[in-house]
Order: sequence, then structure tokens, then C-alpha cells
Amino acid sequence: MDFVEVDLRVTPDFADMLIAELGELGFDAFVETENGFCAYIDEDKFEQGPLDTLLTRYKRMVPIEYKVQTIARQNWNEEWERNFEPLFIGGKVSVRASFHEKPETAEYDVVINPKMSFGTGHHETTTLMIENQLSLNHTGKRVLDMGCGTGILAIAAAKLGATNIVAVDIEDWTVENARENASLNQTPMDVRLGGAEQLEGEKPFDIVLANINRNVLLDDMPAYKAVLAPQGWLLLSGFYTEDLPMIREKAASLELQYQSHRDKNNWVSAIFQSR
Repeated sequence: MDFVEVDLRVTPDFADMLIAELGELGFDAFVETENGFCAYIDEDKFEQGPLDTLLTRYKRMVPIEYKVQTIARQNWNEEWERNFEPLFIGGKVSVRASFHEKPETAEYDVVINPKMSFGTGHHETTTLMIENQLSLNHTGKRVLDMGCGTGILAIAAAKLGATNIVAVDIEDWTVENARENASLNQTPMDVRLGGAEQLEGEKPFDIVLANINRNVLLDDMPAYKAVLAPQGWLLLSGFYTEDLPMIREKAASLELQYQSHRDKNNWVSAIFQSR
């Protein structure tokens, strides 16, 4: 199946908000460009009307230019190779593609070939999640990564010492990509297609990672809590600073105690612990 690319020229102040709303329309991969970003969606999921409505609303607040085109799936690798720069997170974690050299100073090296999956570390939420992961002891832990995308957080967990990892995503091509990246990093993990229903009957996890979006987090947090070990850690991201009180309120109702959070450009990653 081919993809629809929407190339948007917009100021950085509005890019993150627009990305979040495009995510609600089904867009699931984003590439930063010099003048804005490109958003991608499966061709069969694309609807021109909702896109026009959304961008018309934003045009009342900020100048926006955009163009829409269909691109072949096989051209995606060329696109992200052109835009994917290696990262160094928390002074310890290297995130790079297979065609980049490993930094000599990297304590943990994560290699990601993303194809069309979200999660190269370039978005603030992924960076914040990895920074929060660095604050937890993963050695010998059982870890769950919900909405795994490329598998970057699950792979980071393995690099940090986790030995039993389950990763879940709703897209079949994402699951395929996560499995490929797990193999590339020699990090065995159980990658599953589906959503929260995949957690039924699961043994407890020491750490649960979920970098999705506010609405999914609010809906699925009870499922996360149900499989979280006593004193286990829940790391969440994919929401804005103004959403944090709502996330904290939901967590408190499930006896998940707020510990801390990090924020960057209005995006948040928060840590909770099961009481």
C-alpha cells in the first residue's frame, strides 16, 4: 500500500500542536523539514475533508502552506535517510540508523531503521521517555512497551538490562518494523499486534512504558495498572503540559502515585509508581 505525504510549511511554535491533531486524524509518522514537517498516513486512511478543515482552522492563527502527494512505500527509506540525524540522549544513549557510525562515548547504542514507524527519538516525547528510563533500574526487569512504534523504548529497556520484554502496537507494519529493529539490536522481545486486549492474563510487569496520546492513555491506564507489579513503574508520554493534571487525576484514581515529570517544548513524560 502507498502513503499520502502532507508537506507543511509552518512555524515551530505551532508544529507540535498540529502534529498532535494530525495524529488524531490517523497520521502516524512525521519528518521534520527546514520549513516545517511532513506527515504520513496510509493511503486508504486518508481523507482530504478533515485535513482541510483542520488546516483551515489553523490558518486563522498562523500562516500555513501545504501540499499533498502520494508516495510509494518503497520510497520511504530514501525519505528518512535524507532527514534522520543521529541523537545522543541523556549523555548516555545513542540513537542512530544502521548507516551511522556508533559514537565512541555512547554507553548504550540503539540502532533504528524506522521505515514508516513513529519513534526515531527525534520527537520530544521519545527523548523524554528515554531520559526517564535512564532514571530507573532496568536490570533483570520485566518491561511492557505499549504503542511501541519502531520498538525504540523497548530496545532501550533491553540495553538498560531488562530481560523479559513485551511490545504491543495496533499496526501490522509497525509490529514488523519493531521486530526487525529488535533483531538488528540483538534484543529478543515478544512483539504483538493489537491494543490493551493483549494484556489480558499477563504476568505482572516491573516497568510499563506508554508513549501514545492523551485519550488512549486515559482509556487504557486501568489496563496498564492491572498488569503492573506492586511498586512497579509506569512511564507515560504523548501529552501536553496542560494535560498533566488530568493524567495525574486518572492515575491517582487507580492508586498510581505521581513521582516526577520532564517537559520539553510543552510535551511531557511523567513517572508514576504503583502503591
